[in-house]
Amino acid sequence: MNDAVPAGTFVPPLILHSDHGGSAMSSSAHRGRILHFLGDPAKLGDKAWEYFEDGLLWIEHGHVRALDHAAYLLPQLPADLPLEEHPQRLLLPGFVDCHVHYPQLGVIASYGTQLLDWLETHTFPAEQRFADAGYAAAQAELFLDELLRHGTTTALVFGTVHAVSAEAFFQAAQKRRLRMIAGKVLMDRNAPPALCDTAASGYAESRALIERWHGNGRLQYAVTPRFAPTSSPEQLAAAARLLDEYPGVYLHTHLSENLKEVAWVGELFPQAQDYLDVYHRAGLVGERSVFAHGIHLSERECRCLAHKNAALAHCPSSNLFIGSGLFDLGRAQQYGIRVGIGSDVGGGTSLSLLANLADAYKIQQLRGTSLDPFQALYLATLGGARALDLDGLVGNFLPGREADFVALDLAATPMIAQRMEHARGLADTLFVLNTLGDDRAVAETWVMGERRHAKG
Repeated sequence: MNDAVPAGTFVPPLILHSDHGGSAMSSSAHRGRILHFLGDPAKLGDKAWEYFEDGLLWIEHGHVRALDHAAYLLPQLPADLPLEEHPQRLLLPGFVDCHVHYPQLGVIASYGTQLLDWLETHTFPAEQRFADAGYAAAQAELFLDELLRHGTTTALVFGTVHAVSAEAFFQAAQKRRLRMIAGKVLMDRNAPPALCDTAASGYAESRALIERWHGNGRLQYAVTPRFAPTSSPEQLAAAARLLDEYPGVYLHTHLSENLKEVAWVGELFPQAQDYLDVYHRAGLVGERSVFAHGIHLSERECRCLAHKNAALAHCPSSNLFIGSGLFDLGRAQQYGIRVGIGSDVGGGTSLSLLANLADAYKIQQLRGTSLDPFQALYLATLGGARALDLDGLVGNFLPGREADFVALDLAATPMIAQRMEHARGLADTLFVLNTLGDDRAVAETWVMGERRHAKG
């Protein structure tokens, strides 16, 4: 398959029913500076993206009908079609967060520990509160509103071991008509008793959630073992059984985040060649498998990920904050491994993918290279959609795509406004946004052609 999708390709829009919640899907046109990606800049260079200095995005029934220069499309618009003007803003596809924990919003910016201590000290106590359905529902509402405020319209999301955490999340996402993937955590050992299920109960609860939510509107399910140390071989086998029984669901877990974690996996699974081999032997590595982090991978693991067409979620803010290590993006690209960006809140310190791109740049600098601003925004949009196997639905503005997008304010703060006055072309403008931008730069977030967030 060619990396780039021809700009003229037509993809028939999905038919969504009104019982999925929300008002009727919107039709409108949006004029402003518009950027989207057709392929990977690392492979295609400047042919990977399209930029319109004065562009027009035409949305019909919640899907993209057309994108072109405003001068070309304006005469074709129906007289009664609402036209939104976006001066001093840049329109981009909605951001795609490939790894985040909604139950950890309450422990973001917690001091002083690395991964394994972090789990014991901060994560596990916070997640025990999600046994309460009312608390889970309130946190899901807050989390999704915060995602929208930060410009994220699609995410792959961890719940907790409690089935009610996933129920609460899916209900809140459905109300907002968001494209989300989530699942309850599977964890039957090496964790507090209040956070443990069993191989049998985890399987049964996950299966019930899949039956209820996978493919329900814009929602999809991820089978979600936390990581190898907290799942017995029996539970990993049960997870693989779910993947076999429901071929369209995802596998979402952690991989090689921390060196002590990697050593612990070796002690728990001495028969495995390496960390990834634990998942591979269990039948959990495939095209819809998304592994968070992947910092400390062997060459064999990289070859296996590429061969199985699995994806990695690079979590720059979390990797720096928890001190996990420096992700080798160049090596992942050399092996052809799909990569997206994950905020990994609460280990990450911001839901903003712009803020995470700033950290991603710093990580690559510490590795002796630079992250191109086009490449960075690709990872946060189409690259993330490809990592989640959703690029036929979201990630760019090709005809038929779901109309999820953000309007970024090019003068969001005095510092950004001052720096933009000295920007030398589009690449420099994007680098300023990637480096100085955060939630303050998100003027509006649109979902299926409807405004879901507007900065006050």
